[in-house]
Amino acid sequence: MRTLKQGRDRFEADTETYLPAARERELFVIPRPFRRAFRFMINLASGRIHIPNHTGTFSAFAFLAATGVYGMSLGGHSQSVAQATTTAAGFAIEDVKVSGNSETSEIDILEKLGLDGETSLVALDIKAARARLAELPWVEQVELRKVYPKTVEVNLKERKAYAIWQHGQELSLIEKNGSVIEPLRDNKFTDLPLFVGRDAETAAAKFEKDFANWPAVRAQVKAYVRIAGRRWDLHLKNGIVVKLPEEGIDQALALLTRMDTEQRLLERDIVGVDLRLPDRTAIRLSPEAVERRQAALDARTKALKKLGNPT
Repeated sequence: MRTLKQGRDRFEADTETYLPAARERELFVIPRPFRRAFRFMINLASGRIHIPNHTGTFSAFAFLAATGVYGMSLGGHSQSVAQATTTAAGFAIEDVKVSGNSETSEIDILEKLGLDGETSLVALDIKAARARLAELPWVEQVELRKVYPKTVEVNLKERKAYAIWQHGQELSLIEKNGSVIEPLRDNKFTDLPLFVGRDAETAAAKFEKDFANWPAVRAQVKAYVRIAGRRWDLHLKNGIVVKLPEEGIDQALALLTRMDTEQRLLERDIVGVDLRLPDRTAIRLSPEAVERRQAALDARTKALKKLGNPT
């Protein structure tokens, strides 16, 4: 009995000694996410982990490099440094291959690319270069491709000149849809049809399509002049002006063709043919023809008088 009491007392004494220590240890339990790092630091301090030679040097260089890259990024110099680095490594652009260009000069293409002999192929911004090339007047579509290590390929699809448009004193080349390409600068496109007047550039395609059925008349036209945005005057190469109606152009050209075939109308000494009215055709004589006609009428009048009053 005495022995059991002594054992119980000893157990209680041990328990009183253990519990405060356990409670104290629970207050310093390390959170789970930091346990691995804590164990690593203990192992590193105790020498259980071996650190290779020069690790500190490499780490310092890596830190400095990262700091430098971050600083260049903040200062906006990363592109310049990248270009200089890759150029030195052998990626400087030395060859530009251009295809599909007929009216666009290679000098203009190189200028838009911004190449200076030291431009790096790696650092070349394809998207920005494509946008600059698209600004050239003749360029409709452009494809740009890097061919490593030193070549850029440029493939263009150019716009097609359909006619010449005169607005005021200015002459411009236009597409079939009426879009202006650029001002006319030389005689290379003088064989293209000439459209004159406000809205003539947008109405040109439809009129040209309607006019395709009359090649004989079309071959004699020097300029198509838009009148009040409603109808056309044809200025022929020999100076004759043919006034067409707003509606029924096909019928008017059929009449003009028949009169020219049967009477050689467009070879006569006239300055104008008015086809605006469907039931009548007005022909305007040249001043010289008017004088000759008047002289002929006067001579006829005199002859009739002599016949009526014989001496």
